[in-house]
Amino acid sequence: MHSEYWHGRAVFVTGHTGFKGAWLTVLLHRLGARLHGYALPTPDDFLFQRAGLRELLEQDVRGDIRDGEGVAEAIAASGAQVVLHLAAQSIVRESYATPRDTFSVNVDGTLSVLEAARSVESVDRVVVVTTDKVYRNNEWPWGYRELDPLGGDDPYSASKAACELATHSFAVSFPRERFAVASARAGNVIGGGDATPDALIPELIAGFAERRPARLRRPRATRPWQHVLEPLSGYLTLAESLDASRHDTAWNFGPAAEDGLTVGGLADEAARLWGEGASWIDEDDGGPHEAGLLMVDSAKARADLGWRPALRVPEAIALTVEWEQRVRDGATPLAVTQDQVDHYLAKAGVA
Repeated sequence: MHSEYWHGRAVFVTGHTGFKGAWLTVLLHRLGARLHGYALPTPDDFLFQRAGLRELLEQDVRGDIRDGEGVAEAIAASGAQVVLHLAAQSIVRESYATPRDTFSVNVDGTLSVLEAARSVESVDRVVVVTTDKVYRNNEWPWGYRELDPLGGDDPYSASKAACELATHSFAVSFPRERFAVASARAGNVIGGGDATPDALIPELIAGFAERRPARLRRPRATRPWQHVLEPLSGYLTLAESLDASRHDTAWNFGPAAEDGLTVGGLADEAARLWGEGASWIDEDDGGPHEAGLLMVDSAKARADLGWRPALRVPEAIALTVEWEQRVRDGATPLAVTQDQVDHYLAKAGVA
Protein backbone atom coordinates (compact mmCIF):
# COMPACT_ATOMS: atom_id res chain seq x y z
CA MET A 1 0.00 0.00 0.00
CA HIS A 2 1.54 3.29 -1.14
CA SER A 3 0.14 6.66 -0.15
CA GLU A 4 1.43 8.36 -3.29
CA TYR A 5 -0.84 6.20 -5.44
CA TRP A 6 -3.97 7.30 -3.59
CA HIS A 7 -3.17 10.97 -3.07
CA GLY A 8 -5.61 13.02 -5.16
CA ARG A 9 -7.06 9.90 -6.84
CA ALA A 10 -10.85 9.64 -7.27
CA VAL A 11 -12.11 6.44 -5.65
CA PHE A 12 -15.68 5.06 -5.74
CA VAL A 13 -16.67 2.81 -2.84
CA THR A 14 -19.91 0.85 -2.59
CA GLY A 15 -21.03 -0.01 0.91
CA HIS A 16 -19.04 2.83 2.46
CA THR A 17 -21.58 3.21 5.28
CA GLY A 18 -21.00 -0.32 6.62
CA PHE A 19 -18.41 -1.27 9.23
CA LYS A 20 -15.58 -2.04 6.80
CA GLY A 21 -16.68 0.81 4.58
CA ALA A 22 -16.48 3.34 7.41
CA TRP A 23 -12.92 2.33 8.32
CA LEU A 24 -12.02 2.34 4.62
CA THR A 25 -13.41 5.87 4.33
CA VAL A 26 -11.11 7.11 7.09
CA LEU A 27 -8.13 5.17 5.71
CA LEU A 28 -8.54 6.50 2.17
CA HIS A 29 -9.08 10.04 3.47
CA ARG A 30 -5.84 9.75 5.44
CA LEU A 31 -4.08 8.63 2.24
CA GLY A 32 -5.37 11.72 0.42
CA ALA A 33 -7.92 10.09 -1.88
CA ARG A 34 -10.97 11.92 -3.24
CA LEU A 35 -13.82 9.78 -1.93
CA HIS A 36 -17.16 8.96 -3.51
CA GLY A 37 -19.62 6.53 -1.95
CA TYR A 38 -22.81 4.67 -2.84
CA ALA A 39 -24.75 2.73 -0.21
CA LEU A 40 -28.00 2.21 1.61
CA PRO A 41 -28.79 4.38 4.65
CA THR A 42 -27.51 3.03 7.97
CA PRO A 43 -28.80 3.27 11.55
CA ASP A 44 -27.54 6.07 13.78
CA ASP A 45 -25.44 3.66 15.87
CA PHE A 46 -23.28 2.66 12.88
CA LEU A 47 -19.76 4.08 12.85
CA PHE A 48 -20.34 6.07 9.64
CA GLN A 49 -23.03 8.11 11.39
CA ARG A 50 -21.39 8.27 14.83
CA ALA A 51 -18.12 9.57 13.41
CA GLY A 52 -19.69 12.05 10.98
CA LEU A 53 -17.87 10.53 8.03
CA ARG A 54 -20.10 12.23 5.46
CA GLU A 55 -17.79 15.23 5.76
CA LEU A 56 -14.87 13.19 4.41
CA LEU A 57 -16.55 12.43 1.08
CA GLU A 58 -16.98 14.51 -2.05
CA GLN A 59 -20.02 12.45 -3.06
CA ASP A 60 -22.33 10.44 -0.78
CA VAL A 61 -25.18 8.76 -2.66
CA ARG A 62 -27.91 6.62 -1.09
CA GLY A 63 -29.23 3.83 -3.27
CA ASP A 64 -29.55 0.12 -3.95
CA ILE A 65 -26.60 -1.39 -5.83
CA ARG A 66 -29.06 -3.37 -7.95
CA ASP A 67 -30.09 -0.05 -9.54
CA GLY A 68 -27.65 -0.22 -12.43
CA GLU A 69 -28.56 3.17 -13.88
CA GLY A 70 -28.20 4.86 -10.51
CA VAL A 71 -24.81 3.25 -9.88
CA ALA A 72 -23.57 4.15 -13.38
CA GLU A 73 -24.67 7.77 -12.98
CA ALA A 74 -22.91 8.03 -9.62
CA ILE A 75 -19.67 6.49 -10.92
CA ALA A 76 -19.68 8.73 -13.99
CA ALA A 77 -20.24 11.83 -11.84
CA SER A 78 -17.33 10.83 -9.59
CA GLY A 79 -14.77 10.54 -12.37
CA ALA A 80 -13.32 7.62 -10.40
CA GLN A 81 -10.50 5.46 -11.70
CA VAL A 82 -10.85 2.87 -8.94
CA VAL A 83 -14.05 1.11 -7.83
CA LEU A 84 -14.01 -0.83 -4.56
CA HIS A 85 -17.17 -2.92 -4.26
CA LEU A 86 -17.95 -3.72 -0.61
CA ALA A 87 -21.75 -3.43 -0.52
CA ALA A 88 -23.41 -6.74 0.38
CA GLN A 89 -25.82 -8.60 2.60
CA SER A 90 -23.06 -9.92 4.84
CA ILE A 91 -24.78 -11.52 7.84
CA VAL A 92 -24.92 -15.33 7.87
CA ARG A 93 -28.02 -15.63 10.05
CA GLU A 94 -29.87 -12.94 8.09
CA SER A 95 -29.24 -15.01 4.97
CA TYR A 96 -31.35 -17.83 6.43
CA ALA A 97 -34.20 -15.38 7.02
CA THR A 98 -33.93 -13.69 3.60
CA PRO A 99 -32.15 -16.12 1.24
CA ARG A 100 -33.53 -14.76 -2.03
CA ASP A 101 -32.71 -11.19 -1.10
CA THR A 102 -29.23 -12.26 -0.02
CA PHE A 103 -28.56 -13.88 -3.40
CA SER A 104 -30.08 -10.92 -5.21
CA VAL A 105 -27.98 -8.30 -3.43
CA ASN A 106 -24.75 -10.27 -3.53
CA VAL A 107 -24.97 -11.59 -7.09
CA ASP A 108 -27.25 -9.23 -9.03
CA GLY A 109 -25.83 -6.27 -7.11
CA THR A 110 -22.26 -7.22 -8.01
CA LEU A 111 -23.12 -7.61 -11.69
CA SER A 112 -24.86 -4.25 -11.57
CA VAL A 113 -21.71 -2.60 -10.21
CA LEU A 114 -19.46 -4.37 -12.73
CA GLU A 115 -21.65 -3.37 -15.68
CA ALA A 116 -21.81 0.21 -14.43
CA ALA A 117 -18.05 0.41 -13.88
CA ARG A 118 -17.30 -1.04 -17.33
CA SER A 119 -19.56 1.56 -18.94
CA VAL A 120 -17.62 4.49 -17.44
CA GLU A 121 -14.45 5.23 -19.39
CA SER A 122 -12.55 6.72 -16.44
CA VAL A 123 -12.69 3.45 -14.47
CA ASP A 124 -9.69 1.21 -15.09
CA ARG A 125 -9.89 -1.22 -12.14
CA VAL A 126 -12.49 -2.84 -9.89
CA VAL A 127 -11.89 -4.85 -6.71
CA VAL A 128 -14.88 -7.02 -5.75
CA VAL A 129 -14.83 -7.91 -2.05
CA THR A 130 -16.24 -11.30 -1.13
CA THR A 131 -15.30 -13.47 1.89
CA ASP A 132 -13.26 -16.44 3.09
CA LYS A 133 -16.57 -18.32 3.27
CA VAL A 134 -16.63 -18.76 -0.53
CA TYR A 135 -14.62 -21.97 -0.14
CA ARG A 136 -16.19 -25.42 0.17
CA ASN A 137 -15.54 -25.89 3.87
CA ASN A 138 -14.11 -29.28 4.76
CA GLU A 139 -13.15 -28.18 8.29
CA TRP A 140 -9.50 -28.59 7.31
CA PRO A 141 -6.81 -27.49 9.83
CA TRP A 142 -4.94 -25.62 7.10
CA GLY A 143 -5.77 -22.50 5.14
CA TYR A 144 -7.75 -22.51 1.90
CA ARG A 145 -5.93 -21.30 -1.19
CA GLU A 146 -7.36 -19.38 -4.11
CA LEU A 147 -7.33 -22.50 -6.30
CA ASP A 148 -9.42 -24.56 -3.84
CA PRO A 149 -13.04 -25.37 -4.84
CA LEU A 150 -15.76 -22.85 -4.11
CA GLY A 151 -18.81 -23.88 -2.14
CA GLY A 152 -21.06 -22.67 0.66
CA ASP A 153 -23.75 -24.40 2.70
CA ASP A 154 -25.53 -21.41 4.20
CA PRO A 155 -27.20 -18.92 1.82
CA TYR A 156 -24.68 -16.17 2.58
CA SER A 157 -21.63 -18.32 1.79
CA ALA A 158 -23.28 -19.78 -1.31
CA SER A 159 -24.28 -16.31 -2.53
CA LYS A 160 -20.70 -15.11 -2.19
CA ALA A 161 -19.36 -18.16 -4.02
CA ALA A 162 -21.92 -17.38 -6.74
CA CYS A 163 -20.67 -13.78 -6.71
CA GLU A 164 -17.15 -15.07 -7.41
CA LEU A 165 -18.42 -17.12 -10.36
CA ALA A 166 -20.40 -14.16 -11.68
CA THR A 167 -17.35 -11.90 -11.37
CA HIS A 168 -15.19 -14.40 -13.26
CA SER A 169 -17.80 -14.79 -16.00
CA PHE A 170 -18.16 -11.04 -16.39
CA ALA A 171 -14.40 -10.51 -16.46
CA VAL A 172 -13.76 -13.04 -19.23
CA SER A 173 -16.94 -12.41 -21.23
CA PHE A 174 -16.89 -8.61 -21.36
CA PRO A 175 -13.28 -7.44 -21.54
CA ARG A 176 -12.46 -3.81 -22.14
CA GLU A 177 -9.09 -2.29 -22.88
CA ARG A 178 -7.50 -0.75 -19.75
CA PHE A 179 -10.11 -2.32 -17.48
CA ALA A 180 -9.21 -4.99 -14.91
CA VAL A 181 -11.33 -6.85 -12.34
CA ALA A 182 -10.23 -8.99 -9.39
CA SER A 183 -11.84 -10.37 -6.23
CA ALA A 184 -10.58 -10.15 -2.64
CA ARG A 185 -11.37 -12.69 0.08
CA ALA A 186 -10.97 -12.02 3.80
CA GLY A 187 -12.40 -13.41 6.99
CA ASN A 188 -13.71 -12.22 10.33
CA VAL A 189 -12.65 -8.69 11.18
CA ILE A 190 -12.68 -6.86 14.50
CA GLY A 191 -12.29 -3.21 15.39
CA GLY A 192 -13.84 -0.34 17.25
CA GLY A 193 -17.30 0.96 16.48
CA ASP A 194 -18.73 -2.28 15.13
CA ALA A 195 -22.53 -2.33 15.35
CA THR A 196 -23.10 -5.21 12.93
CA PRO A 197 -26.17 -7.17 14.03
CA ASP A 198 -25.41 -10.64 15.41
CA ALA A 199 -21.63 -10.06 15.44
CA LEU A 200 -19.23 -11.07 18.21
CA ILE A 201 -17.58 -7.76 19.12
CA PRO A 202 -20.84 -5.80 19.56
CA GLU A 203 -22.14 -8.52 21.90
CA LEU A 204 -18.89 -8.60 23.90
CA ILE A 205 -18.72 -4.83 24.28
CA ALA A 206 -22.40 -4.53 25.20
CA GLY A 207 -22.07 -7.27 27.81
CA PHE A 208 -18.87 -5.84 29.29
CA ALA A 209 -20.31 -2.30 29.43
CA GLU A 210 -23.53 -3.53 31.07
CA ARG A 211 -21.55 -5.75 33.49
CA ARG A 212 -23.43 -8.84 32.36
CA PRO A 213 -21.98 -12.00 30.79
CA ALA A 214 -21.73 -11.68 27.03
CA ARG A 215 -23.50 -14.54 25.25
CA LEU A 216 -21.37 -16.56 22.85
CA ARG A 217 -23.03 -19.02 20.47
CA ARG A 218 -20.01 -21.09 19.42
CA PRO A 219 -17.02 -20.37 21.67
CA ARG A 220 -15.05 -23.35 20.31
CA ALA A 221 -15.29 -22.28 16.65
CA THR A 222 -12.00 -21.06 15.14
CA ARG A 223 -11.93 -18.01 12.90
CA PRO A 224 -9.18 -16.08 11.03
CA TRP A 225 -9.55 -12.97 13.20
CA GLN A 226 -7.81 -9.78 12.07
CA HIS A 227 -8.16 -6.07 12.63
CA VAL A 228 -10.46 -4.46 10.09
CA LEU A 229 -7.59 -2.38 8.67
CA GLU A 230 -5.67 -5.51 7.61
CA PRO A 231 -7.91 -6.68 4.75
CA LEU A 232 -8.59 -3.06 3.81
CA SER A 233 -4.87 -2.56 3.25
CA GLY A 234 -4.97 -5.73 1.16
CA TYR A 235 -7.79 -4.40 -1.01
CA LEU A 236 -5.85 -1.19 -1.62
CA THR A 237 -2.61 -3.05 -2.32
CA LEU A 238 -4.44 -5.19 -4.87
CA ALA A 239 -6.07 -2.16 -6.48
CA GLU A 240 -2.67 -0.45 -6.86
CA SER A 241 -1.29 -3.48 -8.70
CA LEU A 242 -4.37 -4.39 -10.71
CA ASP A 243 -3.71 -4.41 -14.44
CA ALA A 244 -4.18 -6.71 -17.42
CA SER A 245 -1.76 -9.28 -15.95
CA ARG A 246 -3.94 -9.64 -12.84
CA HIS A 247 -7.33 -9.37 -14.54
CA ASP A 248 -9.76 -12.13 -13.51
CA THR A 249 -7.80 -13.16 -10.41
CA ALA A 250 -8.76 -13.86 -6.79
CA TRP A 251 -6.75 -13.04 -3.65
CA ASN A 252 -6.84 -14.05 0.01
CA PHE A 253 -6.04 -11.50 2.73
CA GLY A 254 -5.91 -13.26 6.07
CA PRO A 255 -3.83 -13.41 9.24
CA ALA A 256 -0.86 -15.67 9.88
CA ALA A 257 -1.85 -19.29 10.56
CA GLU A 258 -0.70 -19.01 14.17
CA ASP A 259 -3.18 -16.17 14.73
CA GLY A 260 -6.19 -18.45 14.30
CA LEU A 261 -8.13 -18.16 17.55
CA THR A 262 -11.33 -19.61 18.93
CA VAL A 263 -14.28 -17.36 19.64
CA GLY A 264 -13.85 -18.11 23.33
CA GLY A 265 -10.14 -17.34 23.20
CA LEU A 266 -10.80 -13.94 21.67
CA ALA A 267 -13.49 -13.26 24.28
CA ASP A 268 -11.10 -14.20 27.10
CA GLU A 269 -8.47 -11.74 25.91
CA ALA A 270 -11.01 -8.97 25.34
CA ALA A 271 -12.43 -9.52 28.85
CA ARG A 272 -8.95 -9.40 30.38
CA LEU A 273 -8.20 -6.11 28.65
CA TRP A 274 -11.59 -4.60 29.52
CA GLY A 275 -11.10 -5.28 33.20
CA GLU A 276 -13.36 -5.82 36.17
CA GLY A 277 -16.84 -7.14 35.47
CA ALA A 278 -16.11 -8.47 31.96
CA SER A 279 -17.19 -12.07 31.39
CA TRP A 280 -18.98 -14.35 28.96
CA ILE A 281 -21.07 -17.52 28.91
CA ASP A 282 -21.59 -20.30 26.40
CA GLU A 283 -25.17 -19.93 25.20
CA ASP A 284 -25.73 -21.93 22.03
CA ASP A 285 -29.22 -20.99 20.92
CA GLY A 286 -29.58 -23.91 18.51
CA GLY A 287 -29.42 -21.63 15.51
CA PRO A 288 -28.59 -22.61 11.92
CA HIS A 289 -25.33 -24.16 10.76
CA GLU A 290 -22.14 -22.10 10.83
CA ALA A 291 -18.59 -23.22 10.04
CA GLY A 292 -16.55 -24.55 12.95
CA LEU A 293 -13.00 -24.23 11.56
CA LEU A 294 -12.01 -21.80 8.87
CA MET A 295 -8.67 -20.30 7.75
CA VAL A 296 -7.28 -18.86 4.53
CA ASP A 297 -3.77 -19.00 3.10
CA SER A 298 -2.45 -15.59 1.99
CA ALA A 299 0.84 -16.83 0.51
CA LYS A 300 -0.14 -15.61 -2.96
CA ALA A 301 -0.70 -12.04 -1.77
CA ARG A 302 2.57 -12.10 0.16
CA ALA A 303 4.56 -13.40 -2.80
CA ASP A 304 2.93 -11.50 -5.67
CA LEU A 305 1.75 -8.26 -4.04
CA GLY A 306 4.18 -7.93 -1.12
CA TRP A 307 1.23 -7.68 1.27
CA ARG A 308 1.41 -9.05 4.80
CA PRO A 309 -0.41 -8.37 8.06
CA ALA A 310 1.02 -5.56 10.20
CA LEU A 311 -0.76 -6.57 13.43
CA ARG A 312 -0.86 -9.78 15.42
CA VAL A 313 -4.24 -10.81 16.79
CA PRO A 314 -3.49 -9.75 20.43
CA GLU A 315 -2.81 -6.20 19.21
CA ALA A 316 -5.96 -6.26 17.07
CA ILE A 317 -8.00 -7.16 20.17
CA ALA A 318 -6.22 -4.51 22.22
CA LEU A 319 -6.95 -1.81 19.64
CA THR A 320 -10.61 -2.82 19.56
CA VAL A 321 -10.98 -2.60 23.35
CA GLU A 322 -8.99 0.65 23.45
CA TRP A 323 -11.28 2.22 20.82
CA GLU A 324 -14.41 1.36 22.79
CA GLN A 325 -13.02 2.52 26.13
CA ARG A 326 -11.64 5.79 24.78
CA VAL A 327 -14.98 6.66 23.18
CA ARG A 328 -16.79 5.82 26.42
CA ASP A 329 -14.34 8.12 28.21
CA GLY A 330 -15.34 11.04 25.98
CA ALA A 331 -13.11 10.91 22.90
CA THR A 332 -14.89 11.32 19.57
CA PRO A 333 -15.29 8.24 17.36
CA LEU A 334 -13.65 10.08 14.46
CA ALA A 335 -10.58 11.11 16.47
CA VAL A 336 -10.01 7.62 17.86
CA THR A 337 -10.48 6.03 14.44
CA GLN A 338 -8.03 8.47 12.86
CA ASP A 339 -5.50 7.80 15.64
CA GLN A 340 -5.71 4.07 15.06
CA VAL A 341 -5.45 4.47 11.28
CA ASP A 342 -2.28 6.52 11.82
CA HIS A 343 -0.94 3.84 14.19
CA TYR A 344 -1.65 1.17 11.60
CA LEU A 345 0.01 3.11 8.76
CA ALA A 346 3.11 3.54 10.90
CA LYS A 347 3.18 -0.18 11.73
CA ALA A 348 2.72 -1.05 8.06
CA GLY A 349 5.51 1.33 7.03
CA VAL A 350 3.27 3.56 4.93
CA ALA A 351 4.52 7.14 4.78
